[in-house]
Amino acid sequence: MSVQDIEDEKFMVVAIEEARKAEAKAEVPIGAVLVLGGEIIARAHNLRETKQNSLAHAELLVIDEACQKLGTWRLEEATLYVTLEPCPMCAGAVILSRIKRVVYGAKDPKGGCAGTFMNLPEDERFNHCSEVVSGVLETECSELLTNFFRAIRERKKAKKRLQQLEITDLQ
Repeated sequence: MSVQDIEDEKFMVVAIEEARKAEAKAEVPIGAVLVLGGEIIARAHNLRETKQNSLAHAELLVIDEACQKLGTWRLEEATLYVTLEPCPMCAGAVILSRIKRVVYGAKDPKGGCAGTFMNLPEDERFNHCSEVVSGVLETECSELLTNFFRAIRERKKAKKRLQQLEITDLQ
């Protein structure tokens, strides 16, 4: 395991901690951190439900925080760590903020735009490209999402059963 691999895992653990914060708020558990010079300069987690804002993805929030903190929109030497592969909107934000590297855990087969469905950050037709590294702590990141959505489905089933019981009791 290389020094870079060890560093990637170290920062992905922090992104996972952010994802758990999202989960505690009944948000889809996705977390992100932005690292510059070996230091975390911003961290965030999904807040779409909390803010009722379709733009409140972990990646966009962490990029915004970093830009405000650094006083620049250019994040040319930064690395973004995120637990789920960026969607098209977030992959676009990576390109536009000129992030050097994107490191993610779980693939998103329905909308992942950093290697799965398409690969926007590495598309050389754009004026900036980012290196993409996938699968860092993939099992841990995937399990967070799988368990979250399983729990939602189980709650829906339980609610439906309860409603059916109530209807039966009324008859």
